[in-house]
Amino acid sequence: MHGTIEAVNQATVSAQTSGRVAEILYDVNDVVPAGAVIIRLKGAEQRAGLQSARAAATEARARNAEAAISYQRVADLYQRRVVSKSQLDQATANRDASAARLSALEAGVSTAVAGVGYTEIRAPYAGVVTKRLVEVGEAVSPGTPLMTGLSLRDLRVDTNVPQSIVAQVQKLKHAAVYLADQRIEATKITIFPEAATPSSTFRARLDLPPGELALAPGMYVKVGLVIGETERLLVPASAVIERGEVTGIYVIDSKGQVSLRYIRPGNHLGNKLEILAGLTAGERVALDPIAASAKVFNIRQTP
Repeated sequence: MHGTIEAVNQATVSAQTSGRVAEILYDVNDVVPAGAVIIRLKGAEQRAGLQSARAAATEARARNAEAAISYQRVADLYQRRVVSKSQLDQATANRDASAARLSALEAGVSTAVAGVGYTEIRAPYAGVVTKRLVEVGEAVSPGTPLMTGLSLRDLRVDTNVPQSIVAQVQKLKHAAVYLADQRIEATKITIFPEAATPSSTFRARLDLPPGELALAPGMYVKVGLVIGETERLLVPASAVIERGEVTGIYVIDSKGQVSLRYIRPGNHLGNKLEILAGLTAGERVALDPIAASAKVFNIRQTP
């Protein structure tokens, strides 16, 4: 089976405020750290709005303090029955209204601060720029696409699973991706619940370990799905020697004696070799064939 590498995180960053593009700090194929400023807008209007909001809030803060003092004065007079209940009610209303206005203007300051912050567009995560959609001097408004990028840290494989094996794949949830001599185990398998027509295949996503730098989105790779389990006798491939058409391995017995054993090899599985015959589970083998052959020669030369 085959599949296509794709990025888990890929997005287009858009403007959240109006303005003209003042500076573009990254371009296509540039690597961008998470949170880095990628584009700056001319934010004169936003900064003026922030100054105005802060000034209005400062005035409202003073009027709120004045209304609170006035209310306390009227409340004291009312306790001594110097003023009427209607005057106390008016002072209470003035105090509450000024407090509400202050709260609204302080919220306006927070909104204005955010508006100024929106003039600096930042990368939502570390990644690579794939498209630049604006130029310096161009006017943008909220929602205008600015730059597209993707993260190379988190990748996955998009593939299709035949209906005949989907049940076994869902049960075992074990798969790997093969690229040249590299084998990468999938960390998670997600199978979509609906089969495609007319192929009767199920779309599947295989999450890969983060940071696999040998892979890139768009690459075409082989996919291996486990649909059953069996026991195999494996030895390090480096321990096996070949002499003509004969394959052997040095075996160490319980007394430490080394002898050459002819074997029937099977498939290579990474840096391991499957043994079909000539060796049994539990036997010890020499990992260094050269050193083992020298030891056998010395034993034979001993008088």
